[in-house]
Amino acid sequence: MDLSIIIPFYNEARNIPVLFDELFRALESSGLSYEILAVDDGSQDETLSLLIKEAEEKGKIKVVRFRKNFGQTAALSAGFDLAEGEIIVTLDGDLQNDPADIPALVAKIREGFDIVSGWRVKRRDPFFSRRLPSRIANKMISWVTGVRLHDYGCTLKAFRREVVKNVRLYGELHRFIPAVASWMGVTIAEIPVNHRARKFGRSKYGISRTIRVLLDLITVKFLLTYSTRPIHVFGLWGILSGLAGSALAAYLTVQRMFFAVPLANRPILLLAILLIFIGIQFISMGLLGELQVRTYHESQGKPIYYIKEIYEGKGKVREPS
Repeated sequence: MDLSIIIPFYNEARNIPVLFDELFRALESSGLSYEILAVDDGSQDETLSLLIKEAEEKGKIKVVRFRKNFGQTAALSAGFDLAEGEIIVTLDGDLQNDPADIPALVAKIREGFDIVSGWRVKRRDPFFSRRLPSRIANKMISWVTGVRLHDYGCTLKAFRREVVKNVRLYGELHRFIPAVASWMGVTIAEIPVNHRARKFGRSKYGISRTIRVLLDLITVKFLLTYSTRPIHVFGLWGILSGLAGSALAAYLTVQRMFFAVPLANRPILLLAILLIFIGIQFISMGLLGELQVRTYHESQGKPIYYIKEIYEGKGKVREPS
């Protein structure tokens, strides 16, 4: 199968008929074989019944129903696990992403890129509550992760199958998929896409998600830089703390032994002891983290590298197993 479309839905009943009409028009004219994975993320309106109706009438739609609302990351992860297409496209179910942009994403993937991200150049959202925080977040994410994109928050993206099959998502990491996948050495492109104002329903996101983005960004940075060597981050702070504490202790020892300066009532003595113990704790955490990482990789067979192609004699290329 050429293409899998993954669409998470949460209380989007009024958008469903219009979305699927637009989606089938865009896909039928593309000449691609495709499937649509509609994930009902615990909706409380008529979303599920309308999805089932569309699947019965149009075919090529697989409806996945969650027991409760697990969130967009879980919905996309379920779609990735079930997708059979060589190219996988994700988009929102609120009609703000335009299905007519899907062929352009697929064409860009076929130029040789592993991930193609949509860029909502003319975004139809309120400026202060949505666009301004998004711009700040995108610049921060690009700077921290080194994967520079204008629009991390755009769900409309295309991926090669082998990329998303090697990405495991947790929490709210769906917006960071290009950064999370970058450890594999993927090639990433970004193209302008159409963005439309929401007609029905209300947004599930507000300005409060900024805090969650910052926390997730810390997680992503740690996963990208230190996930296979946690001792490098914990050990560094442990050594710095231990050295500072030892230097203070040595200074106080010299004062007491050679200058008869009393130490009993000096807070700096407690600080020195505290820094030494903090250093020991950080190094211990790093060593425990190393044990955890090795258990994680070895028990699950999770690779610490990613092979794109294997070249054999006379230029023959085969896919890695």
